Amino acid sequence: MKSIKKSLLYFAIGAWLASTLGPYIVMTLTSLTPQAELISPGASLFPRHPTLAAFRELISTTPFMHYLTNSLITALSTVVFSLIVASAAAISLSRFRFKGRSTVLTGLLIAQLFPSVLLVIALQSELRHMSLLDSKWGLVVVYTTFASPFATYLLKGFLDSVPRELDEASRIDGCSTWEMVRFVILPLLRPGLTAAGTYIFIYSWNEFLYALTFTASDSSRTVPVGLNMFIGDYQIRWDLLTAGGVFGA
Repeated sequence: MKSIKKSLLYFAIGAWLASTLGPYIVMTLTSLTPQAELISPGASLFPRHPTLAAFRELISTTPFMHYLTNSLITALSTVVFSLIVASAAAISLSRFRFKGRSTVLTGLLIAQLFPSVLLVIALQSELRHMSLLDSKWGLVVVYTTFASPFATYLLKGFLDSVPRELDEASRIDGCSTWEMVRFVILPLLRPGLTAAGTYIFIYSWNEFLYALTFTASDSSRTVPVGLNMFIGDYQIRWDLLTAGGVFGA
C-alpha cells in the first residue's frame, strides 16, 4: 500500500513538472530548430539539425538586447521605488493608528479590482502631460502605481505577525521612531521585502498591455513588446520568437 501511494505521488509530481516545464522545453527545442525546418511540412518537435543560428541572429541583427536592457532597468527601478513606497505604507498601517486607516486599507483593496485596460486612456493622458510617453521612466511610474498596493498588503500582513513588544523594548532602550524602524522593523522585514520584491519584478518584467501602449521606439520597448515584433502580418519568425523567449525566461 505504501509503495502504491509513493508511486501515485511520483506520478502526480511528474505530471505537474511535465505540465509546468513542458512549454519551456518545447520553446527551447523550437529555438534550436532552423527556420527552413520550422516552415517545412511535417516539421518534427525535435530538430534534425540543431543550431544556434536563431540566437546569433537575434543578438546581431535585431534590437532585442536593447529590449532586454530596458526590461532590466524598468523592472529593477520598479522594485526599488515600489518597495520604498510599500514598506513605508505597510509600517504606517501596521504600527500606527490614525484617522482614516481603515479607509486607506479599503481603498488599496478596491484599487486592485479595476481591469488594467480601463485605465489606459487616463494613464496615457497623464504620461503625455508629464512628458513620459515612450519612456522607460513612464513605465516605472505606472508599474510602481499598480505594484505598490499589493506589496503594501503583503508587507503589512508580514508586519502584523511581528510582536509589538519589540517596538516597546526599542523605545525603552531610547530609540526614536525612525531608529525603531531602521534598526528593529526593517531587519525583521527582510523576508517580506524579498517576497514582495520578487512579485514586483515578475509583474513588471512580464507586463505587456501598458508597455505596448506607452512605448513606440526601441529605446523604451521591453521584452514582451519586443517579442511581439517578431509576429508579422504575413510571417511569424518562430525561431527568433522562441529564442527571445528563452532569453526572457
